[in-house]
Amino acid sequence: MKVIILAGGWGTRLGRQSVEIPKPMVLIGDKPILWHIMKIFSAHGLNEFIISCGVKAHVIKNYFANYDNYNADYKIDLKTSEITYFNKSAKEEWEVSLIDTGINTLKGARIKRLERFLDHDVNLVTYGDCVSDVNITALIEFHKSHGKILTITGVHPSARFGELIEDNGRAVSFKEKPQTSVGLINGGFMVFNKELLDYLSDDETCDFESGAVELLAKKSEVMVFKHEGNWECMDHERDVQYLNELWKNGKAFWK
Repeated sequence: MKVIILAGGWGTRLGRQSVEIPKPMVLIGDKPILWHIMKIFSAHGLNEFIISCGVKAHVIKNYFANYDNYNADYKIDLKTSEITYFNKSAKEEWEVSLIDTGINTLKGARIKRLERFLDHDVNLVTYGDCVSDVNITALIEFHKSHGKILTITGVHPSARFGELIEDNGRAVSFKEKPQTSVGLINGGFMVFNKELLDYLSDDETCDFESGAVELLAKKSEVMVFKHEGNWECMDHERDVQYLNELWKNGKAFWK
């Protein structure tokens, strides 16, 4: 089972935070939010990741290619290029595929362009800017129990997000960013069967939420895993400050 993380968008609402780096590389503490998201999944034994890169892809690729250098102190002999690490911690048990899925590609096309890397019947996908204390193990079990194509995690945030309407655990409709929000929204942390890919194309204009999710909901093929716990999205600079305050004060609910 592999985890796709959609990390290729522009992140324009983050202002100066995303001028030189892509949104998923904005720091919480001393680690990118992308790292924090991956730790959420690895805590449940999921260690195979596919990072869908796009905008400033080289920054994400460089981080993982030089992971030890970013996360430890070291001495380098410039004559031999030999590196000696002083405080190298245990390596993460991660296998990370970094795939450039395009600059202006919408989410549906990004997922479709990763099809050749998905060798399991059931996989997960999430956004590169959201953290939560959702029980990933329970989420997967719920998905396998109902036999539908897609399970999305429904959360209760503010009204600036797309609204997810559900009835008895079944997704009825998905509306992108309404003026007011009264129900659940798609918080990411989704589980899908490979059949989902039949509803997507690699054309960069293929959206996910307003395309495949809405269509599958009408076919009663989307179920909602209702999460009543904590969830936050790094959407604006104030969110960056808030998440960093939680981390600094030992209140990071996703840790």
